[in-house]
Amino acid sequence: MAGSGSPAISNKETRRVVAATTIGTAIEWYDYFLYAAVAGLVFNNVMFGTIGAGGANIVSFATVGLSFFFRPLGAFLAGHYGDRLGRRFVLMITLFAMGGATAAIGFLPTYDTIGVWAPIMLVLLRIVQGISAGGEWGSAVLLAVEHAPYNKRGLFGAGPQVGVPIGLLMSSGVLSFMNFVAPGEAFIQWGWRVPFLLSFALVAIAYVIRMGVDESPVFQEISQNREREAKNPIGVLFKKHFPLVLVAALVFAGNGTVGYMTAGGYIQNYATNPQGPVSLGRGEVLNAVTISALTWLIFTLFAGWISDFIGRRNTYLVGFAIQAVGAAALFPLVNKASLGSLYIALIFLTVGLGLTYGAQSALYAELFPASIRTSGVSITYAIGSILGGALAPMIAAALVELTGTTFAVSIYLISACMVGFIAAFLLRERKGIPLGPEYEEEQAKNQFIFSGK
Repeated sequence: MAGSGSPAISNKETRRVVAATTIGTAIEWYDYFLYAAVAGLVFNNVMFGTIGAGGANIVSFATVGLSFFFRPLGAFLAGHYGDRLGRRFVLMITLFAMGGATAAIGFLPTYDTIGVWAPIMLVLLRIVQGISAGGEWGSAVLLAVEHAPYNKRGLFGAGPQVGVPIGLLMSSGVLSFMNFVAPGEAFIQWGWRVPFLLSFALVAIAYVIRMGVDESPVFQEISQNREREAKNPIGVLFKKHFPLVLVAALVFAGNGTVGYMTAGGYIQNYATNPQGPVSLGRGEVLNAVTISALTWLIFTLFAGWISDFIGRRNTYLVGFAIQAVGAAALFPLVNKASLGSLYIALIFLTVGLGLTYGAQSALYAELFPASIRTSGVSITYAIGSILGGALAPMIAAALVELTGTTFAVSIYLISACMVGFIAAFLLRERKGIPLGPEYEEEQAKNQFIFSGK
């Protein structure tokens, strides 16, 4: 039975679900990361360049972080409708919202053309991206995990997780290609727009793929017995599980703070700044980020797979320890101003990032009761992204502007790893717990190591 953890669906259907959630998530995050990278390479000049280089960087990265504060709105909407109308329904809405906003950015005029309206429209479109991102992730991971056999949830749940580094790989790769096609000023004038406009075709591909996927078997069970449906899933979540939401959010915050050094565009900006201590070529840095995204992908998949054997909690604890070492080494290596050191820094960092990311789908799905699971997963993820990734690039830029060195940034990143480690340590291992609505009572208790057995 689906609810007991052994879904009565074919292997072919399961593979199709994983493929659909992975590809769809990759396209959504391609859109999201594309903005973050271009914010540090282009928008700081063409949208906010009138306020000085240092101030433009901070404001540009602030728009990257601004969208995170709208993720909870997307998470609340997706959680409510995902628990009432289904995970698949939400995924179709978020796909069109994200893709439409991204393509529209590609058409935006610059500050020199229409003045202050250019950054205003840019910010509004970034907000739409934030709402979409807040709703996308939770529904995608649940569709994958709730279709999976109970002993392969980590591996199957790593599918949508892998979609995130694939999105970074795609965005960095396309930007690197456009930097080759339109080098120098041509990239600033028009080359950056092409990757945004490419979103039209990517959304069409994702739509066709997702249309062929069945609804989650757990949601189908709930919809067949309306007595199991939570009438106010968000209210139940915060009334009965608020401590769990906060601790689980800190787990993701520990990953997101460090991850958004590259995914949020900060390293791309820092390493290419001609007035900075590194000043590498834009194409070289984009290539390094692209390669590191591939490492992130590999170790994200590995983390999901290994968590099915050693548990989600142990995977996270090992991952945060490795991530802390990578965070400590990041800027000392980057500041050597050599391309080889940059590659070593980013590749090593993404090993820890993958290990603290691949098991997240299964971890979150196994924490929350079936009737409020979409709300729990989506809202916890959104809060974690605010606490972690939202302002990380802006904070890093402000710390460097204030102190003149990257030492404070390193301390900030290491501290985030420590917070994530402690939060993961507090959670009880729940690998293999039944996910169906008939096990709601078991799912609703004993989430922490200090709770009763």
